[in-house]
Amino acid sequence: MSRPGPVGVAEAAAYHDAVRALTERGRFGIRLGLARTRALLKAFGDPQLELRGALVGGTNGKGSVLALAGAALRAAGTRVGTTPKPHLVSYRERLEIDGRPIDPVTFARLVREVVAAAGGVERRHGPPTEFELLTAMLFRWFAEERVEVALVEVGLGGRLDATHAWDGGVAAITNVALDHMAWLGDTIPAIAREKAAIIERGDRAVTGATGDALAVIRRRARRVGAPLLEVSAAPLVGWDRDGIDVELPALGSTRISLRGRHQAENAAVADALLDQLAAAGIASVDAAARRRGYASATWPGRLELLDVLGREVLLDGAHNPAGAAALATALDDLRPYLLGGAEPGPPAMTLVHASMADKDVDGIIHALDGAAALESARIIATQVPGERALPAAELARRWGVVRPDGRVDAVPDVGEALGRAVDDAAGTIVVAGSLYLVGEARRRWLDDPRTRDPEVPAT
Repeated sequence: MSRPGPVGVAEAAAYHDAVRALTERGRFGIRLGLARTRALLKAFGDPQLELRGALVGGTNGKGSVLALAGAALRAAGTRVGTTPKPHLVSYRERLEIDGRPIDPVTFARLVREVVAAAGGVERRHGPPTEFELLTAMLFRWFAEERVEVALVEVGLGGRLDATHAWDGGVAAITNVALDHMAWLGDTIPAIAREKAAIIERGDRAVTGATGDALAVIRRRARRVGAPLLEVSAAPLVGWDRDGIDVELPALGSTRISLRGRHQAENAAVADALLDQLAAAGIASVDAAARRRGYASATWPGRLELLDVLGREVLLDGAHNPAGAAALATALDDLRPYLLGGAEPGPPAMTLVHASMADKDVDGIIHALDGAAALESARIIATQVPGERALPAAELARRWGVVRPDGRVDAVPDVGEALGRAVDDAAGTIVVAGSLYLVGEARRRWLDDPRTRDPEVPAT
């Protein structure tokens, strides 16, 4: 069973060694395919076969659906394993049971075991990637801990994603938009086909997709005989500083503790996912538990509001145009509830922005520029570590195209960029674009005991 409690120096060192061993596998990049993951799981005795639950795919909203459905299941007394991704502060955030990340000792043990198994897999199938090792770890841990329901987020696409080595009985697809086109295709139907493949014969399915994507998902569900629940955004009743209120079919007016009107779509998918879990005989969540769960759900780094030295800071991982458009709408909705929002001429916001170079950066900028709340904002373009990061100077140049007379600064060092924002901002600070940037802001500004990794004393 998972081991909580204090961690000694040797155990702390073992944990950090394990993180390095896992992340070093990043050198193998993204390699889609199921053979390596299936071989790893077979070496572990196929623990995934002991688990039931939902595989959740889609372009945006997967994490929110996991957060809402997971909170409702916990409120009903169900032991639930979830896989938020990517992590923001600690690698352990990627494996959670009942809302708590895996402990460092268990994490280190699982890494040792999966790395040992990877040697045998490599000889036949090539070297497993970082995400494939992580996927095998999570199924082994969930099985060891006897979770009653697993909610697993798809990594990339669906058809050839490592998580698709598992079929839990329910498949959910939130929506389909243009993203990861180098791997999934450059049209909505092509991307939808990759995502729809997670619906297997014998499953029950849920989707919030529309248009061409919905047509593809319908065809897949019919082909494999999977009952499909199609949902649209729950009617929005209202919103305030701390969340939204929506109408759900069996609940009526319901509080959702996640900010942004786009969460009305995710709430509808999460509620339908719970319906399908019940129909599949996996778990039942009554109305009272759903209400408690939805009203208490949290999703770090997604429209998360912090107080930093008396400054309001809003964190959001708007890393593609659809996510950026949702953030822009949310900023306009939230503006009356933010710093000085009720006063005439509220202080201008400050946006700290970073992006990966392989994203639709111009599309993201265009979407954010559509927010009235950011009309006179100061833009601080920065960059996160890594080869994929877009240089701050190039990001600032692109912002300058849409705001030739605006205040746009390039500050390559993330720490300096965040520091300048806090020192100079008069209004709300928005940190967005890359979840790596959001994670760094959270690490600096929020001491969360759940994500505090053990330290190894200097020698």
